[in-house]
Amino acid sequence: MGLRLHSYWRASAPFRVRIGLNLKGLPYDYVPVDLLTGEQSSAAYKAINPQGLTPALITPDGEVLIQTLAILEWLDETYPEPPLLPADALGRATVRAMAMVVACDIHPLNNSRVIRELAVRGQDEAARDDWIRKWTAAGFDALEPMIDRHGAGYAFGSAPTLADCCLAPQAYVAARFKLDLAPWPAIAGLVARYDDHPAFAAAHPDRQPDAP
Repeated sequence: MGLRLHSYWRASAPFRVRIGLNLKGLPYDYVPVDLLTGEQSSAAYKAINPQGLTPALITPDGEVLIQTLAILEWLDETYPEPPLLPADALGRATVRAMAMVVACDIHPLNNSRVIRELAVRGQDEAARDDWIRKWTAAGFDALEPMIDRHGAGYAFGSAPTLADCCLAPQAYVAARFKLDLAPWPAIAGLVARYDDHPAFAAAHPDRQPDAP
């Protein structure tokens, strides 16, 4: 059995893992999980991932991995070439921090569960979209100077890292919600690089088998 990724085409978390798998050149089976119909809450899917979230990566040994940063680091340790983390401890800490700005600070405030809860609490679509833009902008404000300092074609250095696996999907979300990247030229420049990179392009939501 090979790798199997339980994914939803437009969700940013599985998008990160698709990028990582593609950067490593690893083939995998794509198993769609329809978040719009609530398939992630079904008994069948919760038997795979009790948290009821995507992604879930099934290893060749049948083990289930959840949480994108844990999955990406497992990929890097199991399939070390090309590396997703720098060789030195300071570089690794910096890349992890950049990834966490997205995965721990931006995304948790903007994921579908939170947006649904805002709707339940009476926030209309315009207010919810403003919420998404607000917290994305706050995270980009933190990332921009880090990329200015450490980037050399990608977020850190001259090759894609864990930070890029997280930032590219968040930039896609920013575009969905019409957040102008002009205040963050370093991030805007990376988006153009991602669009031209085969691993990022193949992972794009519009190219997934469950995309409408």
